Formats: sequence, C-alpha cells, structure tokens
Amino acid sequence: AGGVTSGLALTLIVVTDEARVTEAEAAATIAAQQHPTRVLIVVRRNVLDQHSRLDAEIVVGGRLGPCEAVVMRMQGRLALHAESVALPLLAPDVPVVTWWHYEAPERIAHGPLGVVADRRITDAANADDPVAALEHRAKDYAPGDTDLAWTRITPWRTLIAAAFDTVTATPTEARVSAPANDPEGFLLAGWLSARLGIEPERVEDGRRVSAVALTLSDDSKLSVIRNDGMALLRRGGYPDRTLPLLDRALGEELAEELGRLD
Repeated sequence: AGGVTSGLALTLIVVTDEARVTEAEAAATIAAQQHPTRVLIVVRRNVLDQHSRLDAEIVVGGRLGPCEAVVMRMQGRLALHAESVALPLLAPDVPVVTWWHYEAPERIAHGPLGVVADRRITDAANADDPVAALEHRAKDYAPGDTDLAWTRITPWRTLIAAAFDTVTATPTEARVSAPANDPEGFLLAGWLSARLGIEPERVEDGRRVSAVALTLSDDSKLSVIRNDGMALLRRGGYPDRTLPLLDRALGEELAEELGRLD
C-alpha cells in the first residue's frame, strides 16, 4: 500500500465511543473521498476497568473507502493514554486533525491528542448543554479550534451573503429564529453582528434555525426562511425566490473542515 501512503494529505484522529463508532466511520469515509487520509479511530470503552485491552483493525482501501484506517478499541486505563498508541501511527510530514465525535474534553488544545493536531474539531451538539459547551470552547479557544456548529451554518451564511449582492441599503435590524439551546442560532447571530455591526434579536422557534429576517435603512425587508430542504428568499418589491438549503451528511461537514488546514 505504499502508493496510498505517498498520496496522503493528512492524518485524521477520531476520538469516539462504541455507541458512535459506526457513525464516525461513515463520516470519515465520506471525508476521505475528498481528502486522501490516514484515519486513526480511537474507541474508548470502560475506562474504569482495571484490565487494559487493545483490539485493533487495519483497513486499507476497504469498507472505509480510499484511505488507510486503523480502528482501535481501547478498554481500561489504556483508553486514558490513547496517544501512546496513536502517535506512532501518524502519517509522516502531513497535517494532523483531531475530531472528537462525542463530548469533548475540557481543554482540547492541551490534551495529548489535541496538542499534536493542526486543527481540532468538536461538536457542541453532542454535549448535554450545547450552548454551554460552545461558550466553553470560546473561552478556551486556541488557533486551530473549530466546532461543527459553525460548519452547519455555512449554507445560511452563503444564502444571506448572496442576498446582499444586489442590496445597497444598510441593515438596521436583524432577527434570528432558532431554539433556545441551539448553538447554530447563537453562531449565526454572532456572525451577523460581526459582519453588519448590529445586535440581532433571537426569537425562540422550532427545533433548529428556521429563519433570518433583516430590516434595511430604506425600510424594506429581507428574509430567508427554511422550508423542507429549501429556502424562501423574500425581499420587498421583488418576487420570492426558492433556493436550496439542504441538510448535509456529517461526513460532508467534516470534509469542509478538512479542507481548511490554516
């Protein structure tokens, strides 16, 4: 498999548990189709067990797609020292990305599997309190940290930015409709605040981000409303437009992050 090794773009370390390992493998398979990758999947099991055990499976171009992969199930105290097994398996001379596909540790940039990584990916949605997890990530931020909640609002940011291609008026008010505990709603509101210089109002609604409404300086309205995999773009004085706003697979979200190694 030397030909595979020479073409690798990065090493992806995936830290997960037994309940999520199948989902993590599926996501890594999709991401590897866009980025030739060595995948090291660390599955932690029963860290309180006094008897340490390692079960490892090596996959090259198999069920995980066009990549090299090592799936390591670590039981007992060994699971707390996963870096001792994972670090010697890193692909040489390529960036390292660590993705926690379960509730992330307190300080991801300083943990053994985080300190070796150029990029560190978490997912606040896996936490018991997603908004609190996102706030913790902000306080503990180090260059290279990102969260998939940010990746999930990429389609929203794209649509809203495109809507301003033909707008000359200045936004004066903004409203984001999203659940109270949705980190995506908070990030979208923060992005609007940073880009437009206004403080958006957050309206509790539904199970996910459902709409963004803007008032412009000429008193016209601009809104983007989610509607069954599509978005309805409304602007005063113009006909409504229907645009795609698809739910992406976890692997596609991961692939987006792997494309940014700065």
